[in-house]
Amino acid sequence: MELATCTYQEFTPDMGAPIRTTAGHPRFPLGYQLVGQATLITPTRELLAQNLPEDAYEFSYRRLLNAHGIDRIYAELAGLVARNGGARLVLLCFDRLDKLRPADAWCHRLHFAKWWLEQTGEEIPELGAQPKAAPPSLF
Repeated sequence: MELATCTYQEFTPDMGAPIRTTAGHPRFPLGYQLVGQATLITPTRELLAQNLPEDAYEFSYRRLLNAHGIDRIYAELAGLVARNGGARLVLLCFDRLDKLRPADAWCHRLHFAKWWLEQTGEEIPELGAQPKAAPPSLF
């Protein structure tokens, strides 16, 4: 199974099958049709409403992933792959990493990719623009 991550805004159809991983639908027009939602890796609205710092958010999000379990998550994603003819799934969310300050350049899709690597040994590449590097220190 091939997975990647990206933003709704940066996704292009040649990347694979666009899969929603957000609690809400995009509120802007997409130039493509979403072909599914990975519900088990979608953060809950309650988690999002807490507006936690990254470390606390990641801890809570991992608890959610672990509660669902790797087997159920794998099965859901494999089902999406099958429904989309074996195409690479591109797990989409809103956060443009290159538009955030380096300290804030994170989102649930990156936390999921790290968790997935730990669980399966499989890397999930990010297809969107990467965070801007911090300016070099003068001292």
